[in-house]
Amino acid sequence: MSDVIKLLPDSVANQIAAGEVIQRPAAVIKELVENAVDAGASIIKIYIKDAGRTLIQVVDNGCGMSPTDARMAFERHSTSKITEATDLFALHTMGFRGEALASISAVSQVELRTMRKDDMMGTCIVIEGSRVLSQEPESCVHGCNFMVKNLFYNVPARRKFLKSDQVEMNHILREFERMALVNPHIEFELTNNGTIIHKLLGSSFKQRIIDLFGKAMDRQLVPIETDTSLVRIQGFVSRPENARKRGALQYLTVNGRNMRHPYFHKAVLHCYEQLIPADEQPSYFLNFTVDPESIDVNIHPTKNEIKFEDEQPIWKILVAAVKEGLSKFNVMPSIEFDMDNAPDIPAFNPDAHASHGLDLDTSYNPFDTAPSGKKESSVSRSVHTDWEKLYEDFARNRDESYAGISESAIDAFPSEELPEDMPDPDFSGDFDNSLPGSMQLKGRYILAPSKNGLMVVDQHRAHVRILYDRYLDLARLDALATQRIIFPEVVELSPSQSSVMESISDELVSLGFDVAFLGGTSWSVNGLPSVLDSVNPHEILLSMVDCVTETGEELGESLRNRIALSMARAAAIKPGAQLTDAEMEHLLSDLFKLSAPGYTPDGKTVMSIIAFDDIVRLFA
Repeated sequence: MSDVIKLLPDSVANQIAAGEVIQRPAAVIKELVENAVDAGASIIKIYIKDAGRTLIQVVDNGCGMSPTDARMAFERHSTSKITEATDLFALHTMGFRGEALASISAVSQVELRTMRKDDMMGTCIVIEGSRVLSQEPESCVHGCNFMVKNLFYNVPARRKFLKSDQVEMNHILREFERMALVNPHIEFELTNNGTIIHKLLGSSFKQRIIDLFGKAMDRQLVPIETDTSLVRIQGFVSRPENARKRGALQYLTVNGRNMRHPYFHKAVLHCYEQLIPADEQPSYFLNFTVDPESIDVNIHPTKNEIKFEDEQPIWKILVAAVKEGLSKFNVMPSIEFDMDNAPDIPAFNPDAHASHGLDLDTSYNPFDTAPSGKKESSVSRSVHTDWEKLYEDFARNRDESYAGISESAIDAFPSEELPEDMPDPDFSGDFDNSLPGSMQLKGRYILAPSKNGLMVVDQHRAHVRILYDRYLDLARLDALATQRIIFPEVVELSPSQSSVMESISDELVSLGFDVAFLGGTSWSVNGLPSVLDSVNPHEILLSMVDCVTETGEELGESLRNRIALSMARAAAIKPGAQLTDAEMEHLLSDLFKLSAPGYTPDGKTVMSIIAFDDIVRLFA
């Protein structure tokens, strides 16, 4: 029998590695930009075509490479960052594994033009599917110019499962924002299909945040800074009033490297307990500086998962720093007194040896209305007698009330008419208008009698279900009319949000919105669907953009459903709103006209029934 174990060719091994390192165009940009940062570049320009499918070009002014280095850079496990295993615990560079360029060249067509600053001639190398097609000397500027064309051209399955251009572009923008934040001193430029999306000059960390996410961030940020023997933490957190239900901007970096760390994320959230609602989250931009030997970045090929040697002490330091920052800048609510024209109240400082000239009568009873000098207890006796009489009247009235209760009221829920089985999940036919009316509990739930017991309905979720179905029905009939706004509202978006807004603008028009692009990242809301009442145009627009960004929905029916759900959430009755009896009855009536009233469009329970037998057992 012949041997069956064989050594894989380099091209196959590189494609396998590419499956871990290069998942989508955004990963290519991340690897190439990190190499440019390690090369000491001060200017990095990124050019994108068709969301990276056709072209990804990264140009930098770094140190460049010699012809030999340019050829060796595409070999697996070739790197200039480390020379031995112990160097992994003293890393000061972004890359070190030596897999990125080999993986990229295995699934695309790559052209590299590079030249060192002191050289008179550069080199141009062309690689396709890990095969070097040519390498020739060429005159070029110093630095590197990577052109990655036709990504996944030789892996049809991977190319087929790429999302739409808009979704892939959203991933690119997210990755670009992370890299730009961690390197605020570097000038970045991002161009998509000939349109400049970002042009960022080197600046401070705070200014970089404002350039990326809008001028409004300037008023929302609270600085955080602490320096200990274990860690130095610098950055910003948002004020509690600027917390978001979705789309919160949350970035953690360590030693100039982006990281995902759920443990430290929970530490920041812990500081906002009792300050923000449970369904909202704060934004934060925090940089950690630690000894490289105390962390391990060699956990995952993407190098975003990092382990800390001193996680628990750093957790406590982080909590203390954030709480101190929030309190120092008066973020916590405080009581302010009006001191103008306030009377001067003297302070009382008792002294055991001072008599203060007071002659107190210890036998004085302020409740005794008898004439002075008569210390009889007739008043107390009369008060005691009055209390007894009051209790007698209360007991008599209580007995009369019980005697006057109608037997029909007690028999309003006859147990013999109840079915033995629980009701169907959709609760159809449970609501009984013939039974006594509904009532509201805690401004959040509606309690209504049912043929099977007591029905508890979440008023907000019920209204979301009603509005969602109504919007979609009107949209299918093209019956969503637009109501013009007297004073159009201008909404300032970040570049990434503006890109999402541009992609969903046609769907918004079909749902009754009238939005117009004003240039840059500004949009004007000129009209809203007539079915939306008392809705803030700015809030509902941002909620829809954030919803699409988070879910990554593509154009079509699914995107329309997402937008309709976001509209319904924004316009629905809020938890805590007080409803009249007529409003509750109308809400329940509309709910039970639907085909599936039991659940919201995203699968949350709208109502639940407490069976009559369960109620009986409570009093058994």
